[in-house]
Amino acid sequence: MNTNTIAVLPFANLSSDPENEYFCDGITEEIINALASIQGLKVTSRTSSFYFKDERLPLKTIAEQLSVAIILEGSIRRAGPTVRITAQLIQAKEDFHFWSETWDRPLDNIFEVQDEISLLIADKLREQLGHFDIGDHLIWPQTESLLAYDYSLKARYHFNRWNPVDVREAIRLYEQAIALDAKHTESHLGLADAYSFMATTEFIPPAEAWQKSRDHLQKANNLNPDHPGVHYQLGQMAFFTESDYAGAIRHTKRAVELKPNFPEAQQFMSLWYTIAGDIEAGERHLLQALSIDPLSKETLFFKANFHFRKGEYQEALRLLDACLEDNPHNLPAYVVKCYCYLGLGQAEETMAYLAQISEEIMVPGDRLGINCLASILKGDTQQTEPYFGQLFAEAQDPMAFQLHGYLFLAYANLGKHDEAFEWLDKTIALKSPILLLNYTNPLVGDLKK
Repeated sequence: MNTNTIAVLPFANLSSDPENEYFCDGITEEIINALASIQGLKVTSRTSSFYFKDERLPLKTIAEQLSVAIILEGSIRRAGPTVRITAQLIQAKEDFHFWSETWDRPLDNIFEVQDEISLLIADKLREQLGHFDIGDHLIWPQTESLLAYDYSLKARYHFNRWNPVDVREAIRLYEQAIALDAKHTESHLGLADAYSFMATTEFIPPAEAWQKSRDHLQKANNLNPDHPGVHYQLGQMAFFTESDYAGAIRHTKRAVELKPNFPEAQQFMSLWYTIAGDIEAGERHLLQALSIDPLSKETLFFKANFHFRKGEYQEALRLLDACLEDNPHNLPAYVVKCYCYLGLGQAEETMAYLAQISEEIMVPGDRLGINCLASILKGDTQQTEPYFGQLFAEAQDPMAFQLHGYLFLAYANLGKHDEAFEWLDKTIALKSPILLLNYTNPLVGDLKK
């Protein structure tokens, strides 16, 4: 185990008001982000650290599961205009508490307190682990409005629940923050992220949601062009709305340069390299993401998708089952699982499995496309014709990106290579991003030759 590793567990809420949970979670995340900016220190991501929230496991067990040498834990008591924060560092293997401190501060100095805490923790870690460089500051004031900051913390608390009801509440709270401080970068980034979630899940019409996401991302970029989150989202925007692979790579690389402890950016670096056929680089970034965020089911999905793209279908299926056990509403996991069955030549099993998936989970486009591919692989012409006819007709919609990809795969598996390349020409002109995901899809088969 690398000794320069730390996990920050969620700080306990000791306030009389249980609703202050969002504040404790937010402060914990700020400290995680601050420590993650230190070169040479590997910091477990929020997702994996928060996996143990409200769990009463021995610290040694938690450290083993996260593969870290040091644990930081603490508590927060918020009372009126003041806050008390306690923190302690534990050498996990020996369960040795080698440092603790308590701060009583006014809330209007919250950024100074966070910076003071983060710098002192970093200094104590350096004493324990050996030298690494620490700047003069690890946290800078985000805003002069404490209320705007409070709204943004509450918004992020809701957004991290990843469901449309909470994301709508996050949007409302971020907008309140911006009403108080129009230059609050974190709230513009939060809105960009929230609207992109609503676009991809289609809980808001995609064109409308993507435009709102783009507007707020541009504002965040104008305010802070060196923010790693800005470049991460610019990379997402380039790929999924512009079909711009070069832009996606450029911005995601920059996000990783600015913040190596950025699991989401590392995951997408892995995907960008993998779809370009550079498996070695894809695996390197995937392993980096896993080392930062070992318990994240999102990272687990990226690992499953990586094995699918390598043609290792059984291993991918094992990992996808773990994803679905944790979240039975994980649409991408269902889709890739169907792809794995198709890759194994199990067309009948694919259709039977697809029929078991609820209409609330599997969107019509995926259901149509997968059934069409399965019927083609079965060699059932009578079954294929109606599926293909419907797929062809619906894929003519310039915005039907998912169906564009399925029609491409259908042509490839029918052996209609000329039609496949003609279809690529049309959809590249439409900037259809799903096609980028299909160039090295194992289901493309002989077309790659």
